[in-house]
Amino acid sequence: MLRIGHGYDVHQLVEGRRCIIGGVDIPHDRGLLGHSDADVLAHALADAILGACRGGDIGKLFPDTDPAYKGADSLKLLAAVMAYAREQGYEFVDADCTIACQEPKISPYRDAMRENLATALGVPVENVGVKATTTERLGWEGEGKGIGAWAVCLLDHVK
Repeated sequence: MLRIGHGYDVHQLVEGRRCIIGGVDIPHDRGLLGHSDADVLAHALADAILGACRGGDIGKLFPDTDPAYKGADSLKLLAAVMAYAREQGYEFVDADCTIACQEPKISPYRDAMRENLATALGVPVENVGVKATTTERLGWEGEGKGIGAWAVCLLDHVK
């Protein structure tokens, strides 16, 4: 049985933080604010996977009130989410992800993001799509106040 999941995440851009998106530490004057490393793309994909297997959201498994996850590597959290889905009998089929930000530019890092996400999920890179939009300077993303990400994924219940 196939199941689709959708995930969305957003983090504010602030000074004094690293800008990690899809496991890539992007040089930028500001970074993403959050309890973990605030990887907006990994979080959106984790929520999509959890949605497809009806596992709630990333905050249910890794609450931001738990000091154990302070500064956590979101790719490791994504791998743990996929392990949870596999325990429930699901296998990853495909995902498509979109990042919304005016800056930094995403295209130079897109292939590395796809590789990082695929590695964390234990799937071929061809099964993970990543693209970006600037929102043409509209909204909080276009104003450079934060970065948003959406992900959809398809899981197959194999057992």
